[in-house]
Amino acid sequence: MKQLLPFALFAFVASITPGPTNILILSNSARFGLAATLPLVFSACGAAALIVLLVGLGAGEWLLGHPQLQQAMAWLGLAWLMYLAWQIANSPADPIEADTDAKRLGPAGAAGLQLVNPKTWMMAFAVVSLFAGAGSTSIGYGTYALVFLLISIPCLSAWALLGRGAARFLRAGSRMKAFNVAMALLLVLSAVMGVWKAD
Repeated sequence: MKQLLPFALFAFVASITPGPTNILILSNSARFGLAATLPLVFSACGAAALIVLLVGLGAGEWLLGHPQLQQAMAWLGLAWLMYLAWQIANSPADPIEADTDAKRLGPAGAAGLQLVNPKTWMMAFAVVSLFAGAGSTSIGYGTYALVFLLISIPCLSAWALLGRGAARFLRAGSRMKAFNVAMALLLVLSAVMGVWKAD
């Protein structure tokens, strides 16, 4: 447990730095508002914390023994993120107030993203290999998962607030279209980098 402080710093950096989830939270908050985005924040953070716990309890060791499955998950994640990027880039460029019928990423989608997000898995493997150690118990892994959850929620919420602040500048349709394309490109970049690092 002496590793909790270094792990807390690691969890903060892992949660606050740009990645597919952060970019989707930013984009959804800018388009649909903070209240509509907070359920995505909680479901994404909860799913990531659950992955930390499952990796610690043995799923990580099993997955490491199946590199083909790891590769398939990485490419599946990349394909799904490309699809989401396409949807974002082609979202209506209407002013935000008029954009009530646009497709939204729901809490289940945000949680499911963590299953195919290479950044989440790399973070979970780091918990097991760097911080918890071989002698850690289920209580220890549960503690790491809880600490990650408590740190990741405010970090992703900050991205949601950033998106909400950006919404003030997106009243014009042309700005909204440029924002959508920029978010889509960032999502593609983060997805490709995640798969590249996973390899």
